[in-house]
Amino acid sequence: MELEYNTSRPALPITEYGRTVKKMIDIAVAEEDNLKRNQMAQEIVKTMSRLNPQNKDAADYWQKIWDHLFILSDFKLDVDSPFPKPTENLTKLAPEKIAYPEKNKHFRYYGKNIQNIIKKTTQLQENPEKEQFVKQLANHLKKAYLTWNRDSVSDDIIVSHLADLSDNQLKLDETTQLERTSDILAQNKKAKFNEREKFSKHKKNFRK
Repeated sequence: MELEYNTSRPALPITEYGRTVKKMIDIAVAEEDNLKRNQMAQEIVKTMSRLNPQNKDAADYWQKIWDHLFILSDFKLDVDSPFPKPTENLTKLAPEKIAYPEKNKHFRYYGKNIQNIIKKTTQLQENPEKEQFVKQLANHLKKAYLTWNRDSVSDDIIVSHLADLSDNQLKLDETTQLERTSDILAQNKKAKFNEREKFSKHKKNFRK
């Protein structure tokens, strides 16, 4: 069996989605049935969105995803798009990077949306509901940290990050206990497994 190495393959115009998505798109391009080809395109767009979830609230987010779909097909994919189809001068287009404030660049794995929520939370009046919400925010930060960084993290680090992101306006009581690391890692592992199963199912459907 002859192995195919990435170094011997043509370069992808957009690398963020990987070669598996590129293969799915190639299969869709070769599909002769128009209805099935359009259904495949819709599923591919959903997959691309999961792989590139940054800035989903941007007004042009979905148009960019569809643009990337056509670019990755070398403009050969003949499907109905909810947006004007891009021209070939967009072949160098890449997914837009999130702009982070300079001081928060090392916290980018938390995502810009959660940082905006933290900022809004600092403006809320002090009450038990706010205290509970701040704890939920801290748990969310811990989950995000463990998803993108490593297999362990102390609550003290998360509390410190929360304080930095809120300009020391959001703090937790010293007795507050966040979710256990082992429980979060188990949840993350299950979520990744379910994502792989969905991805594998889409690939099998395309080959039918």
